[in-house]
Amino acid sequence: MIRAFVFDLDGTLVETEELKALSYARAAAELRPDLNEAEVIEAFKDLVGLSRQEVAVGLIRHFELEDAARDRMLEFGVDTPWQAYVQMRLRIYETLLADPNVVLAQRYPHNIALLCEVRSEGYPTALATQSHREQARRVLNILELADEFDVVVTRDDVEHGKPDPEMHLLAARELGVGPEECLAIEDSPVGVKAALAAGAEIVAVTTDLTRQKFRDTNLLDRSHVVDDPRTLPKVVRRLISAYGQPLGG
Repeated sequence: MIRAFVFDLDGTLVETEELKALSYARAAAELRPDLNEAEVIEAFKDLVGLSRQEVAVGLIRHFELEDAARDRMLEFGVDTPWQAYVQMRLRIYETLLADPNVVLAQRYPHNIALLCEVRSEGYPTALATQSHREQARRVLNILELADEFDVVVTRDDVEHGKPDPEMHLLAARELGVGPEECLAIEDSPVGVKAALAAGAEIVAVTTDLTRQKFRDTNLLDRSHVVDDPRTLPKVVRRLISAYGQPLGG
């Protein structure tokens, strides 16, 4: 029986993953002016949903940015090249987030509509996001969704981020339900892995950044797949009916 919902944020309710990709690309081009930003964005697709450190280290290695990033360590008061790179891209990302219209233009209206619908029907809702608390709250406030969640779990609240199940397990525990009673809505392979590892039912809502990555795995064989967000409410209704509790019942 589905008794609660756990939503991802980036790439699920709002396409901030594209903004993150752009910030990493611009920071990489700042370190290596010969780089094409489109190449960095393409490489980012393999890292969607991972932690800042994992993404930064992956891109530094792929594009040989370590020496240039090391030269910026003192400027940012950090101890490693990846941290300097992260500080550079955060500065760019913060500039993008500073414009509410940019964030609003990236929202996924059908997924947000589902969140508001199940919330109005009395289902407990949680957010489980790889974003850090400050940025997650800023995005939620812009989207006017801060009051739509009973529980918000960010990367700051757990020791291990996705694909580890800790985030989903914590969300279920805080909601007062078993993880197997949660329906998780995720857009990235690492998010789907986390939900599956927690024992939750999962709907994978693919995006332009994650669709091919999903196709290269067997994760979709173990998930309910939505390639068109417009069909998400119908898929969710079917799932809840199949579990013997119609939406709104």
